[in-house]
Amino acid sequence: MITGYTTGVFDLFHIGHLNLLRAARGLCDRLIVGVTTDELTQKDKGKLPLIPFEERIQIVRAIEYVDIAIAQSGSRDKYEAWLKLQFDIVFVADDHYGEDRWIEWESRLMQHEVKVIYLPYTQGISSTILTGQVK
Repeated sequence: MITGYTTGVFDLFHIGHLNLLRAARGLCDRLIVGVTTDELTQKDKGKLPLIPFEERIQIVRAIEYVDIAIAQSGSRDKYEAWLKLQFDIVFVADDHYGEDRWIEWESRLMQHEVKVIYLPYTQGISSTILTGQVK
């Protein structure tokens, strides 16, 4: 059984989120999704999500492509997540390709034969774009 892992804030759930989860689930037998907590989002992005964590994780759990949804708290470090979850593949949108943190995580994960797969980012849609339109 191949286990995949991906993460996100999943604020204002939109088609880009669905595309990522659908594509990821198509490449593994079981998909674990880390939903970033409000506290970690505040720490990393300097703002709270519009939708509270408990509601966001319920939405993600209801998506047919998701087998398990868990809290991503404390750190976004994918190597630390692998130490706990032992997944075979980690999925990320390709707009993160080449970022220093992903280069580091990929290097560390490859030592354990964990694949990093960059999936196509859905152009023109993001929670940041949507929140900018709301203002």
